[in-house]
Amino acid sequence: MKNLLLAALLALSCFGNVALAQTATAPAPYRLLNTINIGGAGGWDYLKVDPSGERLYVSHGTQVEVVDLKTRKVMGTIPNTPGVHGIEVVPAANRGYITCGRNNTCVVFDLKTLKPIGAPIPTGPKPDALLYDTFSNRVFLFGNDGGKSTVLDAKTGAVVGTAELGGDVEEGVADGKGAIFANIEDKSEVIEFNAKTLGVRKRYSLAPGEEPTGLGYDHKTNRLFSACANEKLVVTDSKTGKQVAVLPIGKGTDGAVFDPATNNIITSNGSGTFTVIHEDTPNKYTVVANVPTARGARTIAMNPKTHHLFTCTADYGPAPVPTTDNPRPRPSIVPGTFRVLEYGK
Repeated sequence: MKNLLLAALLALSCFGNVALAQTATAPAPYRLLNTINIGGAGGWDYLKVDPSGERLYVSHGTQVEVVDLKTRKVMGTIPNTPGVHGIEVVPAANRGYITCGRNNTCVVFDLKTLKPIGAPIPTGPKPDALLYDTFSNRVFLFGNDGGKSTVLDAKTGAVVGTAELGGDVEEGVADGKGAIFANIEDKSEVIEFNAKTLGVRKRYSLAPGEEPTGLGYDHKTNRLFSACANEKLVVTDSKTGKQVAVLPIGKGTDGAVFDPATNNIITSNGSGTFTVIHEDTPNKYTVVANVPTARGARTIAMNPKTHHLFTCTADYGPAPVPTTDNPRPRPSIVPGTFRVLEYGK
């Protein structure tokens, strides 16, 4: 009996070691598939996938780089977009929209030719993220200063109104039924407003989350995923405003997406990781992995067809000497090193 008990204990010990080894060596949910070298100089912000046109639009200093997703090559450039932040596309209208934070305008371009359509549209202060809502057929240009967000007719580009959102707006999402949700960075809130009347319906605190930027949304469970600057992801029930969960994420986040095919929420962190969180149930979430990316890769876009993830960065050089006007200068960007990183399973 003693021998049998010892054998059983040894077997259990071996099984446990195997299980631990499998856990330790389990593959990350995403891996680097392609590096798309773009080069040039200047900073970056958002990326946008157009699955119908099989293109990736990448903000880059004073222009937008257009990548052919079939060849992984730059197929064109949209110039004269000073301080470019976000890009949105409306395939049915053959139009694209670009926010330019340096001169407070929106550039409209032809999706086929990449040429501008008309003169740049004046916007509110610091246009940043933007969103096309299919329900209202409008494009919302979110102002990151003062809460004034310009609203355009998606088909014509005409200004149809201004949304007074009461704070510095970051990313937004639409439920497809007339509700728009957006993170308010300086108030640490997520709000809901009407896509037609532009009136704010609800304001939900994200505390303990602070300075939310990236926003993902699960249409099926009505869950909002706000990526916050203090390394927290806050999950909110969009119907009730109830805070469902708070989870740890990486430092320097500026983007978040939700993939309904995998039930994964992914935040892009400038410290050099994707934090991957799985939605086990609408009220239970698990941090699956922190996938290494690259320093500075703080924004993210997902291809809904392939479920591949895209982010961008460049190599960094030394920071300039501090001055009175700029006491904490950012590190310099090494010219010619700007690139897009593509991740998948």
